Amino acid sequence: MSSNDHQDKTPDLADADSPAAPSRRSVLRGLGLAGGGAALGAFAVAAPAAAQSQQQPPGRDAEAAEQVQPFYGPHQAGIVNPVPAAGLVAAFDVLATSRADLERMFRTLTERIAFLMAGGTPPEIDPKFPPPDSGVLGPVIVPDNLTVTVAVGASLFDQRFGLAGVKPLELTTMVRFSNDALDPETCHGDLMLQFCANTPEANIHALRAVVKATPDLLALRWKLDGFLPAATKTTGPKETARNLLGFKDGTANLDPTDGTAMDRIVWVRPDTAEPAWTVGGSYQVVRIIRNFVERWDRTPLQEQQTIIGRDKASGAALGLKAEHDVPDYSGDPEGKVMPLDAHIRLANPRTAATEANLILRRPFNYSRGVTKAGQLDMGLLFISFQSSLKAGFIAVQERLNGEPLEEYIKPTGGGYFFTLPGVPDKDGYLGQGLLQSAAS
Repeated sequence: MSSNDHQDKTPDLADADSPAAPSRRSVLRGLGLAGGGAALGAFAVAAPAAAQSQQQPPGRDAEAAEQVQPFYGPHQAGIVNPVPAAGLVAAFDVLATSRADLERMFRTLTERIAFLMAGGTPPEIDPKFPPPDSGVLGPVIVPDNLTVTVAVGASLFDQRFGLAGVKPLELTTMVRFSNDALDPETCHGDLMLQFCANTPEANIHALRAVVKATPDLLALRWKLDGFLPAATKTTGPKETARNLLGFKDGTANLDPTDGTAMDRIVWVRPDTAEPAWTVGGSYQVVRIIRNFVERWDRTPLQEQQTIIGRDKASGAALGLKAEHDVPDYSGDPEGKVMPLDAHIRLANPRTAATEANLILRRPFNYSRGVTKAGQLDMGLLFISFQSSLKAGFIAVQERLNGEPLEEYIKPTGGGYFFTLPGVPDKDGYLGQGLLQSAAS
């Protein structure tokens, strides 16, 4: 999908009788289509935390609002840092028509995201001009634990920018699995931005800031908001979030603080056949998985637990007592305790061979209204990261094809993307290695 051309019928903001007053169209042309360099540069200095906390909107947790994730580093944020309560994914079509415009897009994204993650105060400008910020977060932009993770889709490597020779080896357009009913309106994209923050407002604010800064470079293709239970301030380990089927989701997920495991499973390493620029990046899978909650809620509890393979209340694997007790399937070869087709057994059989198929999951729940059939449209916004798309998500999904859970779920959208390596310092920008590799 691309944005529709339209005529702007809005009158100029300035008095039409004043020859010195700028028109709305000229203002937008100067701030947007020219790249917005001057406007973006004015956001560069972050506001002190004290100033931020003194201007929090009513009801916002001031301590949480001041949480900051680092932007610069070998990897992008939003992958291994703790998952906050609010998520949003947005896929874009790239409107750039040249390699130079593509570089301008990546530089603009870098500048915008670095500022938004740090927070700060927008500059004061003549009110006859469009405001420099939407104002959704108030006069001071708080970081609110925001991360914005940038990934590229297979379609970016077509003939437009001469990038085909440096495409990640396994990056491809997501194909349909046996239970999928993919809607083209919510699939794929040249670019994927994943927003995560403590509150939905921070994600919405950041998305609008990106859209405003890239009017001639990006067109929004589709988006979806997600949520998790808000973190509490209680001591001890955080309780595993539940999905909208009512089961704990992520009990056996990888530990993102285990750097050795992340290097082995999530990040592309230099000792692979992948293009050199991909080192430090990761393959990202996004799947919109609708849950047929009305049907599920009328299914007997025992059957629900057999389908998933866990006790619904405690999260323990069938036959075990505690949530994090690790099942040993070798002692149950006929599936008398844990059915052979239980979701958790198929997803991770826990054999030496399937160690190569582990992935880092980072999902959110979603709810987006009612279908034309009068059913609730809600489910799982599945997100995973892995160094190999084939050995990771695709291998896991192929084992899950035909599982009993398919009666209650239907994947309807998403895509495969490659998350760019991080920006080491302020002299660099997102996608720099990609563009330099293509130019050499």
